[in-house]
Amino acid sequence: MTVQYESGCNRVAVKKEAIIEDFFRLSTGLAGEVLQKFINYHTKLAIYGDFSHYTSKPLHDFIYECNNGNDIFFVSTLEKAEEALANAK
Repeated sequence: MTVQYESGCNRVAVKKEAIIEDFFRLSTGLAGEVLQKFINYHTKLAIYGDFSHYTSKPLHDFIYECNNGNDIFFVSTLEKAEEALANAK
């Protein structure tokens, strides 16, 4: 969140490979904790990469719900991440 305070940036795109795998295991609670921080600091986040190998229905449902919101997005490419962030309300 230092980036937001130092630069005024409130939209961040992160490559999926830069995130620890435990994030994608919802039972760890890590995703909820991290994503709540982004929401608390009014910062939009797009995570881009290939999510197709995940078989967890709860994770697929979580991604679906995020993508239908206005704060957190899971997309396949950097270009789609930029588009999602640009169109976020």
